[in-house]
Amino acid sequence: MSTASTAPDSTHPGGIAGWMASQVANLGAAAMAWVAGVGDVAIFTLQTFGWLLTRRQRRDVIIPNFYRIGVMSLPVVALTGLFIGMVLAVQSYAQFKALGLQTRLGSVINLSLVRELGPVLAATMLAGRVGSAMAAELGTMRVTEQIDALESMGANPIYYLVVPRFLGCLVLIPSLTVMADFMGVLGGYFYSHVLLGIDYHHYWANSREYVDAFDFLLGIFKSLFFGAAIALVSCHHGFHCQPGAEGVGRAATNAFVHSFVLILILDLFLGIWLNNVHDFFRPEGPRRLL
Repeated sequence: MSTASTAPDSTHPGGIAGWMASQVANLGAAAMAWVAGVGDVAIFTLQTFGWLLTRRQRRDVIIPNFYRIGVMSLPVVALTGLFIGMVLAVQSYAQFKALGLQTRLGSVINLSLVRELGPVLAATMLAGRVGSAMAAELGTMRVTEQIDALESMGANPIYYLVVPRFLGCLVLIPSLTVMADFMGVLGGYFYSHVLLGIDYHHYWANSREYVDAFDFLLGIFKSLFFGAAIALVSCHHGFHCQPGAEGVGRAATNAFVHSFVLILILDLFLGIWLNNVHDFFRPEGPRRLL
């Protein structure tokens, strides 16, 4: 007795047409699922902003979230910024030495930190430490039906669970970015001056020449978008967690992965837009190291 083959029959036009139709159907289903997911996130975001703007938050709810999100994240952000500053000094020194521009090392290290690496690294640490924890916490509440219990008592779970976390990420990520910038600048200076022997006067003079308050504020501005994205993505994954321990773990993992990808996408488009703004207010053109 022969068995039927599941692969498409290349010699039979009807078999190939049926296989292609199934592939098109699968592609359409994936596209519809993606559109539905984007719409769900948009509705979730609008509901969060609606409750944020129409209801005042309670102090006893806000303060613990601020402490967990901001204060508890300071050590890991500071340590990350410190070593990133030293890594930048290590990787840039050989190229600058070949050009005879060792004293200009501070400008490229500090400019890279305040414009790009500081905000991105602070947001990445926040997504890894806080975003995953928020997704796991809310996912556990969904699995154990605590969120359903809130709804049955007439309380809106987005107002009680999402808005305080959203505010914590939005308000405190600028402070974490400042800490990452400060520790990165300190680490870069320590390695450049103490270990590489670069004169500290020229190091800071060149930094002041090429890095100004506008660059610092650009990084702080971008961090606000990063914090909002981390909170919304993480809380959304927690709210729509699948049942079981596996669902909670998947929600925490997806929260970090999607947050990190969104941070990079936002960094790209915000960087393009803010560079245009910078060129508009500074028509003399970009500053040069040579």
